[in-house]
Amino acid sequence: MKFPQKHTLQQIATIISSTYVGESDFPVFGMNEIHVVTEGDIVFVDHPKYYDKALNSAATIILINKEVECPQGKALLISDDPFRDFNKLTQYFKPFEKANSKIADSAQIGKNTIIQPNVFIGNNVKIGDNCMIHPNVCIYDNAIIGNNVTIHAGTVLGADAFYFKTRPSGYDKLLSGGRVVIDHDVEIGALCTIDKGVTGDTFIGAGTKLDNQVQIGHDTIIGKKCLIASQTGIAGCVIIEDEVIIWGQVGIRSDVRIKKGTQLMAQSGVSKTTEENTSYWGSPAQEFRTKLRQMAAVKMLPGIIDKLKHK
Repeated sequence: MKFPQKHTLQQIATIISSTYVGESDFPVFGMNEIHVVTEGDIVFVDHPKYYDKALNSAATIILINKEVECPQGKALLISDDPFRDFNKLTQYFKPFEKANSKIADSAQIGKNTIIQPNVFIGNNVKIGDNCMIHPNVCIYDNAIIGNNVTIHAGTVLGADAFYFKTRPSGYDKLLSGGRVVIDHDVEIGALCTIDKGVTGDTFIGAGTKLDNQVQIGHDTIIGKKCLIASQTGIAGCVIIEDEVIIWGQVGIRSDVRIKKGTQLMAQSGVSKTTEENTSYWGSPAQEFRTKLRQMAAVKMLPGIIDKLKHK
């Protein structure tokens, strides 16, 4: 998430009531999660296990719960609770805007786009030309939808990220200030749910087609011309490259990359990055033919055991 204008380190420290290490006028341009940070961004870290990763990331401002040696060319914001203060910044720069109508006045809808009854379109949404939005679709604030996009009934674009921190009192939610961005020529089936990014974009590439009841987590990026069948669940921060085929009831864990041309057979559970143009099956998913050979070998075991018993 980029701020509307440049801020200084001192200004950000004032917003969250923190101390800082660095020049008071050190420039701050935005805030992002570790996997999407760029120069000028704030990233937060609250566990020693991840200090080095955050300090050595592309982010130049690190919101951290311990005063450590500051890398050259960077600045620190020292906080007793970086998670809480990251939420404060999200609330400050992307506050919730109440809807005043089913289709917000600030929404932009392109030529020849059809909006069926009972559709909700939030603040600052942009929808391109020649789209079809079917009944009971809900499009949260700031979503971007390209040309020639079809969204079937009951789909929700832009719900909050499923991202919680365990506290003694329960679960503390990380607020979502990102967007959903849909490229041109995409079709999204009925009752799909696509969560917005925490600070960045959840993105679906041109020509991709989703079946009904597909869940896509926050900050996931899906490439061009992918096919995703029903009841697939994709966690947050997944990267799916171009021309991937995912069959029904597949589950993909977070931070995995599905390489170009991968095919995931039905009910696969994917926990590791795949190889290009390779088919996978099973849970945990393995290369398809290897998995079939293993299954065939397992079926032979009772006969082998029976022969051994009678020797």
